Amino acid sequence: MRDNSRIIRPAGRPFNGEITVPGDKSISHRAVMFGAIAKGTTRIRNFLMGADCLSTIDCFRRLGVQIDVEAAPGQVTVHGRGLRGLKGQQEPAVSIVLDTGNSGTTTRLVSGILAGQDFPSLLSGDASLNTRPMKRIMEPLSQMGARIRSVNGNGCAPLAIEPGQLHGIHYTTKVASAQVKSAILLAGLYADSPTSVTEPALSRNHTELMLKGFGADVSSIINEDGTATASIRPCRELFAQDIVVPGDISSAAYFIAAALLVPGSSLLIKNVGINPTRAGFLSVCRDMGGDITLLNERQAGGEPSADLLVKHSSLHSVTIEGGLIPTLIDELPMAAVLAAFADGTTVIRDAAELKVKESDRIATVTANLRAMGCDVTPTDDGMIIRGGKSLHGAVLDSYLDHRIAMSFAVAGLAAGGETRIRNANCVDISFPGFYDYFN
Repeated sequence: MRDNSRIIRPAGRPFNGEITVPGDKSISHRAVMFGAIAKGTTRIRNFLMGADCLSTIDCFRRLGVQIDVEAAPGQVTVHGRGLRGLKGQQEPAVSIVLDTGNSGTTTRLVSGILAGQDFPSLLSGDASLNTRPMKRIMEPLSQMGARIRSVNGNGCAPLAIEPGQLHGIHYTTKVASAQVKSAILLAGLYADSPTSVTEPALSRNHTELMLKGFGADVSSIINEDGTATASIRPCRELFAQDIVVPGDISSAAYFIAAALLVPGSSLLIKNVGINPTRAGFLSVCRDMGGDITLLNERQAGGEPSADLLVKHSSLHSVTIEGGLIPTLIDELPMAAVLAAFADGTTVIRDAAELKVKESDRIATVTANLRAMGCDVTPTDDGMIIRGGKSLHGAVLDSYLDHRIAMSFAVAGLAAGGETRIRNANCVDISFPGFYDYFN
């Protein structure tokens, strides 16, 4: 494998001006999936042309859905086949094989849809994807009557799914996970009675918002004890929609952080999704003393967005825990880097989910921060970061994890000396062209 290293040098000047980041990854995935099983033609603008979202398109093309892509403007047209119009192999006993690449979202959400089909299927991804835990969706889907199994018997993909009659259930999840919740709700479209999911805290709710827009009978409530319950009724059909995907707050996070860290910076980031179930990074940055102003707030298709004006700030430590964690789980590596440059000791806890991402992000963030001279201690569910020391450039590993590569590219801007990130092109999974923006 080629190394594909990137050299990052300290910022020679402030970040000034304005940028627009690519479309939201989570919303792009769902727009294609729901458009594929809806009646009519769904048109998607500002679609994220990252590798993960392209895996979703490839899977539904294999399932008989015509999907037209104009990459330059980020426009995707999905010619939906209806809720029960997906196609398997011509021979009924032969499984259709779907390659989900590196995408956990594709694997888990599509499993919910495939559980309700009348043909067998096999879902498999790359080496990293096939080590990630899938029992968390297999258990509830099996309770619903799905015939789903781990081919290697290890609770991971490849997953074999046979036709089964689905029944509505009420399921309580151990962790707040939008992917688990979404898999159950999507299977619930094909069940014979209502289905509901209760989480310990509200995870991102793009599935509920978008399914409602497509015509599903879906609702969600916050319970008195702080848990959250989403419910769905079986559905005869979904109906096509036009969708404008807001900018991905996870992608914006790297430029927010860069502007906060580099002296003299004032950066306007346009059209960023600020869904409250995803906007925890903004809250953490503000709690650390970050100067972030929301301008031109608006809403489309139930998803709020705004332009973010970010100015260089002196940062201080915070504690990141509890119900805040699901709202910034993907941004925690970037938050940890900010904490390394902030005064005081930052504690991240209740984030054991970091261990089962594209890398064990507790271990990989800790290793790279230590290589740069930060005093950091990993814990079972997070880390303790003693900030305020000057960090130095180092040779770092991306661990083939896009969020590790991008977070430490930002760290290299604010550190002394040159930073080299190995295998840095893994960023294409979620942010193709990241380094062009960065430069």
